[in-house]
Amino acid sequence: MKRLGAVLALLLAVAAPAQTLAQVPEPKGFRGEPYRAETPATLAGAQVIDAAEAMRLHARGVPFIDVLPRQARPEGLPEGTLWNAPPHLSIPGATWLYDTGYDRIAPPEEARLRNGLTRLSGGDKAAPMVIFCKRACWMSWNAGKRAVALGYTGVLWFPDGVEGWQEQGGSLEPVSPAGP
Repeated sequence: MKRLGAVLALLLAVAAPAQTLAQVPEPKGFRGEPYRAETPATLAGAQVIDAAEAMRLHARGVPFIDVLPRQARPEGLPEGTLWNAPPHLSIPGATWLYDTGYDRIAPPEEARLRNGLTRLSGGDKAAPMVIFCKRACWMSWNAGKRAVALGYTGVLWFPDGVEGWQEQGGSLEPVSPAGP
């Protein structure tokens, strides 16, 4: 009987579904450091899209919004040293609303996001707009949450970002930051 019980326990263990990884819950506010970490599978008020859907939307001309930060001048460079940031590569045609995905943003970044959303939506808060950065990066989640809080209902969050785009066969190109 003991042997039968052990065999039955072993069979049940083998037949049991594999444990799934714990899902990251959506925080009440914005997420800060570390920004490069597993993100939730959802963004309340927005639709989450995969790379295949991103490609279809891009082909239809839906605006894409890159929220990765600008690369800062390295600290400790000798005075008078010329420094040029390397080119920022993004999804072709994307608008780069840099520095708008941090957990706390200053008024100029708030204005950059608000003005960029208004311009890209044509003032239609229901217009679809894809917000992205990199895979496993909270900056696009934060920016998407801000867009939803501003009343935008067409927010499409692309959590796989540029990596997912490239894996789907898409190329990247240099983009200039949207001012100011």
